[in-house]
Amino acid sequence: MQYTIVAIGKMRHSVERDLLNNFSERIRPKPLVIEVEEKRNLSSSELKSREGELLIAAVPVGAKVIALDENGKSLSSRELATLLGSWGDEGVRETAFVIGGADGLAGSVRKKADLTLSLGAMTWPHMMVRGMVAEQIYRAQSILSGHPYHRD
Repeated sequence: MQYTIVAIGKMRHSVERDLLNNFSERIRPKPLVIEVEEKRNLSSSELKSREGELLIAAVPVGAKVIALDENGKSLSSRELATLLGSWGDEGVRETAFVIGGADGLAGSVRKKADLTLSLGAMTWPHMMVRGMVAEQIYRAQSILSGHPYHRD
């Protein structure tokens, strides 16, 4: 399955980018990373809405959508692996993980999502979430292939 990470904002060279690259190199096939941003100076609500439009437009056609949101469902790594594995067994060819900006996701993105996923009750910097998602994709592939990376 092809994985795509669609996110708001352009990552510059940083520790967060290094984390994303580290895990992306381990995933087969390597995930696509699509970064979108709105450069106009908009109010917070207008910006969130516009970012939602940009995110939805960047999702590959036909992809299952997992929206990252603090109010989403909490899954264990094994539960996420099982879900991704079942989607693959059903013939899903692509899954897009969608990450909003500093103010979160627009409701339109959550409505389009096949799953709204929380990374826990804590707040995480949206730039760091890309690397965390890549790690979970790698972990899911490891679980599904029986690789010892994941330990219960």
